[in-house]
Amino acid sequence: MSILDQIHSLGLSLPAVPAPIAAYVNCVRTGNLLFLSGGLPIDGDTKVIGKVPSAISVEQAKEGARLCILNRLAVIQDEIGSLDKVKQIVTLNGFVNSEPDFHGHPQVINGASELLVEIFGDKGKHSRTALGVAALPLDVAVEINLVVEVED
Repeated sequence: MSILDQIHSLGLSLPAVPAPIAAYVNCVRTGNLLFLSGGLPIDGDTKVIGKVPSAISVEQAKEGARLCILNRLAVIQDEIGSLDKVKQIVTLNGFVNSEPDFHGHPQVINGASELLVEIFGDKGKHSRTALGVAALPLDVAVEINLVVEVED
């Protein structure tokens, strides 16, 4: 089964490749590594916005993290032509727009980590950082960037 078929079997689909909202590019390739810029939980009219947990629940933010991953996968597919060329998700950095006394950042970012393993199996296992921040662009609840190893 192709990776795209696996995504569809989970009842998911890739969004359109999001346009950068500032002075950067979505992805830079050096050798066999893709360095993906931070992705936001936005797909058309769907936006996961607000501080966790006061304005948005941990579960809603976790769904936002999953949407960030789908956005990043759309970028990878656009860059290399097929998600089947992914050899390994190397690292994931997740940022949660949270209240100062919130300490559940790992649970929010688990939404992204778990989805990568559901899609890629062992190739989706990665190192990770999960941080809380005072604010994120457009007041989104979560932002995620990735480093991915791909075939030559």
